[in-house]
Amino acid sequence: MATRTIQELVNQSLETIQEIKNHPQFKTLNYQPDVTLGDAQQALIELRSELLSQHGEPLNIFALEGFTS
Repeated sequence: MATRTIQELVNQSLETIQEIKNHPQFKTLNYQPDVTLGDAQQALIELRSELLSQHGEPLNIFALEGFTS
């Protein structure tokens, strides 16, 4: 089994959270946790930013806010 990079895992996690947020079954739940899926996304976006900055890659402000091109 090939080991994926942490960047790949973070990106996959962001995609999975978005799929959960968009899932019809999730939208029907009366689910009000202290920590939201949006909070989890923000934490992963910040982690991704930190990983990129350690590799000297230019900072993409739009990516920090969760926007992709």
